[in-house]
Order: sequence, then C-alpha cells, then structure tokens
Amino acid sequence: MAESSISILVDKLGALVAQQASLFGVVEGQVRQLRNELEWIRQFLEYADAERRYDKMFKLWVNQIRDAAFDAEDVIDEFVFKFERKRQQRFNNLKFLKFLPVCVGLPDKLPLVNELNERISAINITFEKILINKRRYGMEDLRAYEAGSSSNTTATSYEPWRYSYTTHDQMAAAWKEKRERVHSTVEESNIVGMKNDVDALKRKLLEGDQAKRGVVAIVGMGGLGKTTLAKKIYDDSDVQHHFDGGRAWVSVSQEFSIRELLLGIAHCVGTTLTEKQKHELGNPELGQEVYKSLQGKRYLVVLDDVWNTDVWLGLTSYLPAESNMSSRVLITTRNEQIAVDARSDCYKLQLLDEDKSWELFLNKVGSAAATWAGLEEFREGIVAKCKGLPLAIVVLGGLLSLKDLTLDSWRKVLKSMDWHLSQGPHSCLGILALSYNNLPSYLKPCFLYCGVFPEDSEIKASKLIRLWIAEGFVQKRGKETLEETAEDYLLELIQRSMIQVADTRVDGRVKSCRIHDLLRDLAISEGKEEKLFEVEENIDVINGLPTSVRRLINNIHHQIISLDPHLQNSNLRSLILNIHPTSTRGERALFQKHPKLLRVLHVNLMQRGVYFPLELSRKMRELIHLKYLCLSEFGSKTIRLPPSIEGLVNLQTLDSGNQLIYIPHTICKLQQMRHLTCRNGSILRQSMRERWVYGHLDFHKMINLQTLYLRSGDWLKDDNLGKLTNLKQLKLVKINPRSLEGSVRSISQLTGLQNLKLMTDGELSVGEPEYCRAMLQSLMGLKSFSRHKCLCKLFLGVPIWGLPAETTHYLPNLIQLKLCRTRLGEDPMPVLGRLPNLRILILLYASYVGEKMKCPQGGFLVLEFLRMQGLSQLEDFSIEETSMPNLKTLKIVSCVGITRFPDGLLRLEKLQRINLFQVSQELKNMVSNTPGQDWNRIRLITS
Repeated sequence: MAESSISILVDKLGALVAQQASLFGVVEGQVRQLRNELEWIRQFLEYADAERRYDKMFKLWVNQIRDAAFDAEDVIDEFVFKFERKRQQRFNNLKFLKFLPVCVGLPDKLPLVNELNERISAINITFEKILINKRRYGMEDLRAYEAGSSSNTTATSYEPWRYSYTTHDQMAAAWKEKRERVHSTVEESNIVGMKNDVDALKRKLLEGDQAKRGVVAIVGMGGLGKTTLAKKIYDDSDVQHHFDGGRAWVSVSQEFSIRELLLGIAHCVGTTLTEKQKHELGNPELGQEVYKSLQGKRYLVVLDDVWNTDVWLGLTSYLPAESNMSSRVLITTRNEQIAVDARSDCYKLQLLDEDKSWELFLNKVGSAAATWAGLEEFREGIVAKCKGLPLAIVVLGGLLSLKDLTLDSWRKVLKSMDWHLSQGPHSCLGILALSYNNLPSYLKPCFLYCGVFPEDSEIKASKLIRLWIAEGFVQKRGKETLEETAEDYLLELIQRSMIQVADTRVDGRVKSCRIHDLLRDLAISEGKEEKLFEVEENIDVINGLPTSVRRLINNIHHQIISLDPHLQNSNLRSLILNIHPTSTRGERALFQKHPKLLRVLHVNLMQRGVYFPLELSRKMRELIHLKYLCLSEFGSKTIRLPPSIEGLVNLQTLDSGNQLIYIPHTICKLQQMRHLTCRNGSILRQSMRERWVYGHLDFHKMINLQTLYLRSGDWLKDDNLGKLTNLKQLKLVKINPRSLEGSVRSISQLTGLQNLKLMTDGELSVGEPEYCRAMLQSLMGLKSFSRHKCLCKLFLGVPIWGLPAETTHYLPNLIQLKLCRTRLGEDPMPVLGRLPNLRILILLYASYVGEKMKCPQGGFLVLEFLRMQGLSQLEDFSIEETSMPNLKTLKIVSCVGITRFPDGLLRLEKLQRINLFQVSQELKNMVSNTPGQDWNRIRLITS
C-alpha cells in the first residue's frame, strides 16, 4: 500500500513544478530527481507479490521508503504553506489598494526556495541510502521484478497499475459497461442459499404461538449473513403488512447508547416528539414516548448486531408486551447467551452446504465465468477453502469475477489463497486478506478508508467519495471529473464484495453503503500497519494522544471536550471526530489550534437530541491545505464561520448537514469549492465598508461548484446562479417569492442539473394576481428544461398555481417529482401523467387545492410509487382504466376528504402495498367491509 502514498507524492511534485515554475532554479533539478526515483519505486512496489509483502526484511525496507516519502510530503506542504502565508500577509497589507497585484516579492522568495532546495536534497540522499541498503543486505534489484513477477494484480484483465491516461480511459469505459451488472446482481447474490432461512424466520414472526410480544434471535458467527437475512425479512411485503403498527430497525454494535437506540426507534415508528423534546428528555421520558407510540399496535423492532445483554435489559421495558398484539422483536447476534437472556426463540444460522456454496459463488462470479469450460476444475478447491461461509464466498467470487478466464490466472489466485490461509486458523480472514492484497493500488487506500466510519454505520456514498478526493486517493482520468472516477472506484469495490450497497438513488446509483464488521476490522488493522490512519476507540484525552499518525479517527465519550490535544500533532493531515456526549449540558468543542498541514476536518455529533456548542478560531485562515470541512449535527443554535475562512484556498467541500450555520461572504473567494452542502446555511450580507474593500459578491466565480445546498439571499442577484454551469445538485430553501422568477430564469441555464429543490419561505397570499401571472410566465420557462437531459429528481415547494399544459419536451428524464405548497388549482394528473419516465410522485401539503383528482387513461405508464399527504380539500380521487399499470405502492396520509376507495386500484395487478393513515372513517370502512375477491386482495396489502 506504500505505492499509494508514493503516487500521491508524485502527483504533488508534478503540481509543485507546474504551479511554482517561476521559483525554481537548482531546486527544480532536485525535485525532478526525486520524482523520477519515486516513479521507479512505485512501479516496483506494485509488482511485488503478496508473499513478499509479509517478508520482514521487505517490510522494513517499505517502511523506510514510506517514512521518507512522508518526509518529502511534509517538506512540500510546509513550503506551500509558508509561501501562501506570505501571499496572504501581503494581501492584508494591500487590501485597500486593490489595483496592485498580490504576489510574493523576490526577497521573500529566496529564503523559501533555498530551504526547499536543501531539504529536498537531503531527502534524495536518504532515498539513495535506502536503495543502497537494499542491495547491501541481499534484496534483489528493483528491475528484477519488472518481468516474471507473481504479483496478484497482474492477473487482472485491464492492468490497473499503469498510470497513463490512456489506460485509465480504457479502464473507465470498461467500468461503465459493468455499472449495470453491479446493480443488477448485488442484491440477488446476497440472498442466494437463504430461501429456507427466510421462510423459517417468517413463520416464527408471523405464525408463532405467542400472542404477546415475542423475541426471535438469529445467532451465528461473523460472515454468515445475519444482517442480510434480517434485512430481507424486514423488507418482505408479508412482514410489512402483518406488522401494520410500525416497524423499526436500529443497528446496535459494540459501542451503543440506549438514548440513541430509543431515538432511532422513535424515528422509525413516527412518534410525535418535537425537536425540543428530543434535546431535553432523558432516557426514561424518551422510553415512555416510544412505549406510548407502540402501545396497542402490532409492531416489529429489529436490533441488529447486539454484543451485550445490557442492550436488551435497557430497552425491554419500553417495548409493550400486550397479550393480544403478537408484536415481535428480532435480534441478530454472534453470542448465543444474549439470545438466552432475552428468552428468545433462537434460530441458529448454519454454514452453507457444498451445493448452496457453489450456487452463491456462481451467482457472484458472473454469467461469463459460470459458463466457462475450465471452471469445474476449481469447484472442489473453492468450496473447501470457503468452508460454507457466505462472506468468504462472495468476496472470493468478487475477486475472481475480475480475472481473465484462463487456467493460469485462476490457478495463481488459488495458489496465493493457499498461502494466505496458511498464515492463520480462520479461513475467512485469509480469504479477506487475499482479496485485499489483490486490489489494484488505487483501490487499497479507498477500501481501507472505509474503516474510519463507526461500526455498522450506513456510509453516504457522496461523503465517502468527497473524502477520497480530499485525501488525494482519486487520480485524474481523462475528461472525467474526480467524482465520476471515484464513483467507478466505489462500484469496483462493490463488485469485489469488499463493501455492500445499503441504499440506491432513484436513478439506480449507489446512495449509501456499509462495510461488514470483519472487513472493517481488516481495514483498521491494515490501515494502522500501512500508517494510513489510526482509530482510537474511547481514547483518553488526559493520558495523551498519538503524535506521529497522519490521520486520526476518534470516538470520544467525555463530559467536557477540548480538542486542543488532538491538534498538537504537526504531522496530522486528517482528523475525524465522532463525538458521543455523556450528557445534554455543559459540553463544548473548542478549536483554538490547528495543525497547519490539515487536509480533512470532520467533526460529527453522533448522538441526536443533544445541544453541543462549537467555537471556531479566527486562525482557520492558516489551514491552506484544508480540502474537506464537515461540522454537523451539533444541535446548538448556530455555528458562525469566521471571515478568515477566505484563507482556505484549497477547500473543496463544506458540509454542515442540517446544522444552522452563518457563512461569511468571503466564501466566494474559494474557487476550488466543489460541494457546498449547508441546508440551513445563510451567506451573510456585505456591509457598505466590506463592499468597498472586497467589491461585490463574486459568487459566479465559484465555477467548480457541483453541489449547492443553501438558503437564498443577496448572492442570487445578478444571475450569479446561472453562471455556475457545473452544478449537478441544487437545493435552495427560504426563497423570497419575489426573487423566484429570476431564480427560475437562472436555473434554466444549468443544463447539467441532476437534482433540483426549490422551497419558499412561508405562504403567499392568493390575492396577488399580478404576481401570479409573473409566476406562471416564469414557470413556463421550465419548458426550456427539455435541455436538462440529466434532471431526474425535482422538488418544488413554491407557489406556482398551475402547470404548463405542453409536456412533449418537458423534463424528459424526470424519475422523481415532489410537490409541496405549489397550490395547483387545476388537476395536475393529466399533465404529470404524460411524463415518460416518472416512477415516483409525491404530492404533499397544499400541492393541490382542488376537490377532484383523476389519473388519466394511459397515463403514468412507469409510475411505481404514489404518495398523497395533506391534500385537505381533495374529495374525489379516481383512477381510470390502463392508468398506473406498474404502481406498487400507494400512500394516502391526512387526506380526510376522501371517502371512497378508487375502483381503478382493484385492477392494478402489480400493487403490493397500500398505506392509509389519518383518513376518513368512511374510507376505512369501505376497505374493511366491501365483499369480493379483489377487495380481499386489497385488504391483504393495506395497512
């Protein structure tokens, strides 16, 4: 994995030569010498086989190479830091003389360049000594490994070790072809061989003898598929219909909080808790709220990955156990004693037999390999080595699915597997290590980085990709954006079963993922071994912190938290803090010091419902290397970023989640910004003095922006928005209705948009006809969205009063549409029914204010999901013949005016689920009491 660190350094050296060309004299020769030497070392390391990587002498040599590379990276980063600080100091001195160029003068340059020359020369000497020692102590010459190496990576079909753009372009094309295969096979391969288990557990949940609350436990070793099985059952349509009182899924893991688990259950079952109550109530009060929300209902609660009996003891009193409701709690655990203590009906998950093991392997390896004539030779060996463990089977299948279909290629892998299995008694761990070692070098740090996230957590794909980019793990590939390349990395890891898909977007792309506990353990172990990062669980701040690691991940459990000890490490590049407060008062996070070379700062409050004040230092401007800044879920009233944020010249991502945050106008100077995701973020207005000093807001200069979530404001003026042509995701809230027309006009220019959300601030008086006409005219401009070929998700929360009747070229690829407070006066269904690719339609409060709604004949041909909520004036809802032939789910919530069930629903053969909540008693009675076979089917799927 050292080759990844060297790759980052090589790229950094190239950038240094290109960006600071005017500063180089003799030092340029030293930099080029270092870069050339590193290129040779990188090539050698990529060819070195796995067995050699475990050789003690080889590991010593690699560690020395890595440490020298880290020293070189420090030298370059410190040079850039000092140079940029000089430039900023000069700018501060001349900020009132804007016509003067801001540059560093020759007297300031020379000391920096001379220091750089001396330090790079010393590092070149260090590398020479390391290479001399390699030969002196009997290790082979580098070039001996260029041919005939038994590297595991050489067996891939597309030579991922070559770093030229040509190879990467070819690799990009190959992975685009495989994208659909990844999405189509990942879910199916996870459940092969589990049909009998699914049926048996469904019987325990649905047909058990216990009329009162029952507990069912799935018990088995790690890697057997307990979570996959539980998720399959949880999502089963029969289970959903049976437990109509509510379902909740909470992941427990080794580090758990009863409060967090209670809040998780409350969120799933839809309690009436306000945000204030979530912040202020103690565990007993929260538990009582959960109890009341479940009382008198048939519910299902899943507690996934339980390690401690205290979890059950802490929750059992808050889960009603009425004698006539047949509610169930489903536990997954590795510890059978936990199942016994919970007095559960224990289901022991067994290893797969030979036939099921082979079926699962064939499903994962793909159709081409499954029909390969040479496959039968390997059946016995593969099945024997995996020993019936599903995780080992899918990981090995994922590895071999990317190998050439040749006997030599597969024999190499199995031979290498024999060696890995000989290193320890646990076959699964050996296969996981084999799969890791077979990753191409560009994927290794990406996989290991998944270990920084908490156990059993669901990882947002967008967050993971942005962190990879900030860390420098993603290489530029042709004309693709770094995000597109990183998404291919993610798909490859999924194809190899190194990480799992947790959820997908409406367009089929990965929305979130997770990593299995055993693979996370491997990632943490290898990450520490490779000096990539270090995870400190429950670290004791008082007794000291690691001072040499470059990436530190901490889970902190303290009453009063000072972050200064974490920030003493001058080598620190990344700091990821997951804070678990131990109480709701008296806590604070302090940022008074900052490691000057920091690239990633991610601070997240892991426990919902807690206020946690955050203080930021004005010295943030010194973090010129910072590329990723996340400050989220602190629950405090506001976070105020200091104006000095303008010094973060390399910042790519600013993420505050749902946190209320005030952002200084100087953010506009950060032209490297790619993702500004502050859903409750406001950009502060300029004062007259600031406008004179800094000039008008130059928001349009942030041309690299791809994601923008903000509240609207003055920054929307002068068509700033329309000039951000690289935007793919745009969410604007608190829009002033009278500025909406200009916003729509600007948005029509953003033809690359994939996701758009517009929300106004409050309601609008109907008695403004002049405004209404202007709005309708501006919305007619949405017909120009025919150029928005990528727009697949749209949320309009603005009063538009009507829809354009002509939809021939209107939003041709829209998949999901959500409307709220649009106040449509005419039935929107005849218009929306003609959208050719609409699969999800959500009509929320005041989206339609009419009394009748008719889904037209032949309309909504691909619609699968329809939700109507808060349509208080709707009385007549009907579905004509041949409308919505593919509808699977219908939800009607808080539509009390509907008294008759649409007859058209009886004809929909693909309808699987109907939810009726807070509807009229007449509607409920009609569904419950109307006789007939079709009505019997409707009753079975209605909750």
